[in-house]
Amino acid sequence: MKKKFDFDNITLIPSYSYVNSRSECDTTLKFGHLYFKLPIVPSNMESIIDSNLAINLAKNGYFYIMHRFNVNPIEFTNQMHDLGLYSSVSIGVNQDSYEYIDQFVELGLCPEYITIDISHGHCVKMKKMVKYIKENLPNTFLIGGNVSTPDAVEDLQKWGCDAIKCGIGGGSVCTTYHSTGFGNRGWQANMILDCSKVAKVPIIADGSIKEHSDIVKSLVLGATMVMVGGMLSGYQESPGEKVKNLVDGLWYTEFWGSASSSQSGKTNRIEGIKKLVPFKDHSIFTKLTQIEESLQSAISYAGGNPANLDSLTVVEYCVKLN
Repeated sequence: MKKKFDFDNITLIPSYSYVNSRSECDTTLKFGHLYFKLPIVPSNMESIIDSNLAINLAKNGYFYIMHRFNVNPIEFTNQMHDLGLYSSVSIGVNQDSYEYIDQFVELGLCPEYITIDISHGHCVKMKKMVKYIKENLPNTFLIGGNVSTPDAVEDLQKWGCDAIKCGIGGGSVCTTYHSTGFGNRGWQANMILDCSKVAKVPIIADGSIKEHSDIVKSLVLGATMVMVGGMLSGYQESPGEKVKNLVDGLWYTEFWGSASSSQSGKTNRIEGIKKLVPFKDHSIFTKLTQIEESLQSAISYAGGNPANLDSLTVVEYCVKLN
């Protein structure tokens, strides 16, 4: 097996810059039929996003994916469309999700984005669900995931996915790797590169994002969008419950994985945990602005020719392995 690398092993190499001011660098992108301010999407987890945050993200020009836990995607889509906003929902692969698709068709309702959200997306149930959605809601932009191999990317795009979510076991509250040994923990960056080489559709890199530079490196390695969880937890808009620590007297926010017992209420086949993150008494939009500024700076270091995200796709880098 060849050695794999991750974000910490990579240094990006600057190029001659055509940029007069970093503020002129454009971080917008087209994803599906719409344009968004950033190539960032908050994780579709109950502890990261709720309907209120989804509304505010959509109103302010950001992409989101609503989670699928205790959410009726029909009602949510109606709510967003009544507000004149786009709808981006998650579903699974079991019978209830087929029934939701049938209801969308019966009502003549079509969410702009649907994400088929399962832990191991390279499977027969994903293949069947992709086919069913494409037959019944052909105008919906369909995201499938999660996967972590080029073979899986090739299959999902062949089945009909319009974008693919890549990354297994890398999240800070995910224990898939510890429970099963499977995933791409420790080589998310290498996985993005491998998958992007065969991708003919956009890739959403999901997991292992700790620094703004990890977002930049994900884009350099071939991702179109980057899904961020822990980095966007603990803000004023965050859904997780606030808890005061009796030892240090500080406030924290609950953050848990989608495969945790905190999410499912189950005691078997657990692949996630709950943890407390320090509460940040300011808006998540402050953080998104900081990420935007980091991306603008990255575009300038990349040469800024053009002065947008495309300049990151030609960045050279060196990899140092221990």
